[in-house]
Amino acid sequence: MNAGVVRVGDTVRRPAGPWTPAVHALLEHLHAAGFRAAPRPLGLDGQGREVLTYQPGRALWPDRFALLRPADQLARVARLIREFHDAVQGFTPPPDARWQTLMPPGGDADIIAHNDLAPWNLVGGGEHPWSFIDWDTAAPGTRLWDLAYALHGFLPLSAQPDWRLADADAAGRLRLFVDAYGLDEGERRALVPLLGARSMAMHDFLRRRAGRGVQPWARLWAQGHGEVWRGDAEYTERRRELWLSALLDG
Repeated sequence: MNAGVVRVGDTVRRPAGPWTPAVHALLEHLHAAGFRAAPRPLGLDGQGREVLTYQPGRALWPDRFALLRPADQLARVARLIREFHDAVQGFTPPPDARWQTLMPPGGDADIIAHNDLAPWNLVGGGEHPWSFIDWDTAAPGTRLWDLAYALHGFLPLSAQPDWRLADADAAGRLRLFVDAYGLDEGERRALVPLLGARSMAMHDFLRRRAGRGVQPWARLWAQGHGEVWRGDAEYTERRRELWLSALLDG
């Protein structure tokens, strides 16, 4: 997805963009607030690349997704996301902040969201703590929009045969995750319609970018990723009453 990303010793070097100063300010704030599950920015190198601390471990998707099957590990992810959302509440972006906003936030922004909280961006395992990487698409968003996306990947809410859960299992994992994150009744009701909408927003985003020939999105669309997101969105939307019952009634 990101060309030109290399490891140099205990650092990662990535191509910088107009959004890099704002993202670095965000990451510095998170560390100052005590949130350690993110890389720390170390400025730019002599080639103009951003420099970040290397987060040890491997991504959990797809080969290590089984690590998230146990209930306690799924709850651990939910609590980690809540820690991030709480830590970012006090962040004031620089007055000249520019963000790489890929799609509308799904409501009036209340935080700077990660926008790609998913098992492919969660690294760690073994003796290594878990950390979220790839913060370059952080941008104004909402907690619930960020959470809806995370639920798609971490439960997962998928129609794909290799990943689809039995309805009861999916509903149970949804309740577990939301309980661990800590949403009140009103937030739970507001979250449910966002679950399918967030996946459909990814389909629409890929379709628009592919129509303009923008990479890597055009390549992903050609590979069928758009139809996967559409299928997941339809699967999720058809079960809206199931999700609502799971979250409100248990």
